[in-house]
Amino acid sequence: MAPRIGEVSDVTVRAPRRSRVVAPWVRTRLRSAPGAAAALAVLVAVTAFLAAALPLAVDRYGDAGLRRALEVAGPGRTTVQLYTTQADFTLPQREREAELRQDAVRDPYARILASAGRSLPLDPDQSAHGVRTTRRLQVRDPWLARPDGLPPQFHLVAQNGLADHSRLRAGRLPKAPHDTTAATTAVEAAVSTETARELDIEVGSVLHVPGVERAPLAVRVTGIVEPRAPREAYWSTTPVLRSPSLANVPGDPQRSVFWVAALLLPPDAAPAMLGTAGSPERYWMLAPEVSTLHGHDLPRLTSAVASLEAGPLLQRARAAASPAVESDTALDEVFAEYTGLRSAIGPLVAVAAFGTATVAAVVLLMAGGLAADRRRTELALLRARGASLRGLAGRLLAETAVVAVPAAALGLAAARLTVPGPRLPYAVAAAGATALLACVALPSRAVTAHRAAGVHAARDDLASARPSRRRTVAELTLLTLAVGAIVALRTRGTSNGQQASGDHLVSLAPVLVGMVAALVLVRLYPLPLRGLARPAGRLRGVVGPLSLARAGRTSASAVLPLLALLTALTTAAFGGSVLTGVADARDRAAVLAVGADARVEGLRALPSGLAEQVRSAPGVQDVTAVSVASYAHPSDGRLTVPVAGVDPAGYAALARHTDIGAFDPGELKASGAEALPALASPEVADRYGTRPFPVRLDDGGYITVRIVGVRERTPALVGQEFLVVDRSGLPGGSARPTALLVTGDHPDAGALREAAGGTARVQLRSEQFARYVDSPLQSGAERVYTAAVAAGTGYAVLALLLTLLRAAPERAALLARLRTMGLTRAQGRRLLVLESLPQALLAAVGGTVTAWAAIRLLAPGIDLTTVAVSASTSPAGRAVLRTDPVSLLVPALAVVALTVGIAAAQAWWTGRRGSVRELRAGDAR
Repeated sequence: MAPRIGEVSDVTVRAPRRSRVVAPWVRTRLRSAPGAAAALAVLVAVTAFLAAALPLAVDRYGDAGLRRALEVAGPGRTTVQLYTTQADFTLPQREREAELRQDAVRDPYARILASAGRSLPLDPDQSAHGVRTTRRLQVRDPWLARPDGLPPQFHLVAQNGLADHSRLRAGRLPKAPHDTTAATTAVEAAVSTETARELDIEVGSVLHVPGVERAPLAVRVTGIVEPRAPREAYWSTTPVLRSPSLANVPGDPQRSVFWVAALLLPPDAAPAMLGTAGSPERYWMLAPEVSTLHGHDLPRLTSAVASLEAGPLLQRARAAASPAVESDTALDEVFAEYTGLRSAIGPLVAVAAFGTATVAAVVLLMAGGLAADRRRTELALLRARGASLRGLAGRLLAETAVVAVPAAALGLAAARLTVPGPRLPYAVAAAGATALLACVALPSRAVTAHRAAGVHAARDDLASARPSRRRTVAELTLLTLAVGAIVALRTRGTSNGQQASGDHLVSLAPVLVGMVAALVLVRLYPLPLRGLARPAGRLRGVVGPLSLARAGRTSASAVLPLLALLTALTTAAFGGSVLTGVADARDRAAVLAVGADARVEGLRALPSGLAEQVRSAPGVQDVTAVSVASYAHPSDGRLTVPVAGVDPAGYAALARHTDIGAFDPGELKASGAEALPALASPEVADRYGTRPFPVRLDDGGYITVRIVGVRERTPALVGQEFLVVDRSGLPGGSARPTALLVTGDHPDAGALREAAGGTARVQLRSEQFARYVDSPLQSGAERVYTAAVAAGTGYAVLALLLTLLRAAPERAALLARLRTMGLTRAQGRRLLVLESLPQALLAAVGGTVTAWAAIRLLAPGIDLTTVAVSASTSPAGRAVLRTDPVSLLVPALAVVALTVGIAAAQAWWTGRRGSVRELRAGDAR
């Protein structure tokens, strides 16, 4: 019965059932292909780690290099000293005394430290202030040490913080008399342990310092102190505070020496210096905090030092202390030296960084291209069913970002933990760029391939592809950039004096050369294939023609792997040549500095049995004795020329071994004639010609020499002027050896020094070689360069693997079909190897030629001298870039071997799987 109007029906109406929610796209894709997602995550994480670690590593070795430069320079050069000389004698004596009291020095110090510390990090513990005499004061007490009978001279220094920076070894610390003035007749002082030992000073000793128009100032030594940190700025800015030194009397032909030392007065005793002739001055020493300095802050630090030398900070110091305050430091010179070294090293590291970054970017793009090709059917179906390009790109971007972004963050965290650095934003930017490239690789490739909806794609191979106008324009633009970079590098170099060019286009030159070569080879690659296609068709068997046809049908997108391989090969060869050139330059400079594999040299004639002791040392093969007269006077006696007396036969063998001024021993051997034959440097030969001329030796003996040969260098002597004669023609005393030149493989340094004892100094070629690697900036740059080349090589191998993986399904299906037609397994292996061989040979030969051409083109603009010896000049001259055959050939052969090996392994694996699994109905491979 139907309900009446107004009544409620008892029929229950069910709500419509909700439709089942479709599974999210990203989760579905990740579950359907977990292996591909994991591989992408690993690739992105490793790439992000390397990208983020690079700026951190550069900052790290840059900071270490700066600190090392400051340590080598020492506090004497790096400390900023502000001082004011008390030269105004018109002031009342009481005012002059007040300016030297502790409060008048300490109060300005606090304000100076505060104002300067905001711009230049300072170490308040090692900074100091005080009063010192500017003239040395001669003390004639007879009990003081006198090396040549000359009385010692002293500085009076009243520096703060003596108790905090020293340990008391004897006595007590000095105290100042109450209300010390210029008329004070006696004060107390302390001396360092070295000063006490060298000058025979003890606790209780009284030194009488001459006064001005008054009795001498009696200085009683109450304590002997030992510095806590003798190499730090407090003691080493003025080294005489801790260590006395011997000084020569100016103009004395006997070169007599006397001691120069310091007496450490308490700060309140400074006014007593006015009673002496020492001209006391106030001073403030500002020691930089080395551990907080960073290489990337160098412009700011240099500006702060300039301001302290002659700028606003100096004006503030004058306002705080006195208008007469002056500044003195060599810290700006240390910064300039470091800047020059970094300017020479930076562009070379950038070459490796750009090369590796290019190969890594290509690999990421290839990974996205491989994923797009594997999913070509799926994406074409989506486009055919109405999916928009924007929607398709958004879904692909989302599924890639879910994997790539966390992986990049993981790589960044690993880099941060592995290589701590102060500038994290650069590492974040590098890791972010890696993640961005990984995210857009797949969507951009898919959008390009599926711009038009369709099921079947047109044939896309090198033999049939025709470059578009846009590609031609892009290639010409790239060629123009490469030519410009090469011209700039050849004309300007990687650096210009102390200032780097700062032009990244110059550092990109090897990469651009590789890119241009890759594009040229891709255009030329189809030509030999077309030429060989018809002759190959006449061959018996199917493997040759089929492999050639398959090689010609390689995808036109092969430009990416070829670009990766050529760039990696060029970067590896370039980097190997750089490292080899640096090692060769160091070795050559070490040989020229030592003159042999080892050198034992004394100031006077060596003991008679020393040569045999050295000859018996481990690692020694031969010993050449040399007599050196460093101050011989030829002809008129106004100029000095070093003369070396040698055994012609042994010395000629040494010259051939070291490749330093080789000569025929017969032309140097003394013949009994009046004039000795001599080898001379070009300067000496130009001055004296070939006529005989007399030479007075160091011991007063005379010889007559005649120049018979000219050599640029000689092992025994270093310099632009020298003479080398037969030692048997020298007078008796002058013929005694003063140096032994040692030849051998790795002579034992300990045995040589034990044999020499204290009579001679021992130099080793290996130690000199190691000494040239003086800065962490050099060693750090070499490690980064090596790591970058290794990473680039690894990415090149990965690019090769991705290329072969991309064609693996099609190759497997082809082998399965051919096996059903009677192709044997051996023929299948040969087919895959021959199919892969043309591209491998193209990459290997093209990479070798490209790398050789790049090195030849860029070598004139690259100077390796600063990188090799940490200086702008080297004993061996300018270190140039040369091709290294090992770096050229080994990577190229490795590419061919790897390609053949992978192809053979794929054929073997496909044969094991059988044909049924590869031949499925509807498979379009």
